[in-house]
Amino acid sequence: MWLYAVVLLAVLWVLGWLWRDSLLVGKISEKFVFVTGCDSGFGNLLCKRLDRQGFRVLAGCLTQKGADDLQRSSGPNLKTVLLDVTDSASVQRAVEWVQGEVGERGLWGLVNNAGRSVPMGPTEWMRMEDFHSTLRVNMLGVIETTLGFLPLLKRARGRVVNVASVLGRLAANGGGYCISKFGVEAFSDCLRRDIHYFGIKVSIIEPGFFRTAVTSLEPIERELHRLWEQLSPEVRESYGEKYFDKYIKIQRFVMNTFCDPDLSKVTDCMEHALKAKFPRTRYSAGWDAKVGWIPFSYAPAFIIDSMLNTVLPRPAQSA
Repeated sequence: MWLYAVVLLAVLWVLGWLWRDSLLVGKISEKFVFVTGCDSGFGNLLCKRLDRQGFRVLAGCLTQKGADDLQRSSGPNLKTVLLDVTDSASVQRAVEWVQGEVGERGLWGLVNNAGRSVPMGPTEWMRMEDFHSTLRVNMLGVIETTLGFLPLLKRARGRVVNVASVLGRLAANGGGYCISKFGVEAFSDCLRRDIHYFGIKVSIIEPGFFRTAVTSLEPIERELHRLWEQLSPEVRESYGEKYFDKYIKIQRFVMNTFCDPDLSKVTDCMEHALKAKFPRTRYSAGWDAKVGWIPFSYAPAFIIDSMLNTVLPRPAQSA
């Protein structure tokens, strides 16, 4: 009897959650959303989809070509601005431009999507600038952009949507990428707790591996060759040429095998975070995230270490 009662309560809870999760906000045509990193990938697709749904889309693009291409493929309610999230003056100009667009209505949504992945590789191969170049975009850029737009978000009691990664839950390679995404997770959690008093909701998107510019093999391999060539002869000898060659092959296998071409799995999560009355705190995008990376992130460290050590090559002079 107790078992039936527990099952019934569980079913009712799930049905209630699904109903609550399906509730949407109204007056979409009056809501402004600003998205960073819109030249390609998730940001580009999101802007086009939000535009078709009636949002007032404000797109931050790194290049003029990216802005022009997006503008040509969208409707009159989408406007673009050049934005480099690593440049404080560029961020401030974007804030002032958006303020002129939204006026007293404020900004409904801020999607911090801009990011980069390279250089990534063994930690010993990195120099400080290699860490800085990624952290400036993926973490410090997110923080500065968010702080700049907070007054407009408070005015609209809006949403912040930060794009992290499954590698912000489970670090799998060296370089600044995993560090930056762990930072985005922490910043988003702190921000959510600090500003919920003002009616602002903060959501984190945790995509798995998708086929975008971030996972393009050409820049990944180019940066790995650069890192390898800048190593001292002593360090190169400790790893060995076979290690380097196998490391490259592993990157090719991972990117060619596991990167999902369906970017809508990520933009669906972003859209829900912007349109739902009760957006989720975290969204796991992609089956590799749902059944692999996120569950594995709760596993004991020795299990994950053993799994990764089985896949990765061994240095020539390893103990």
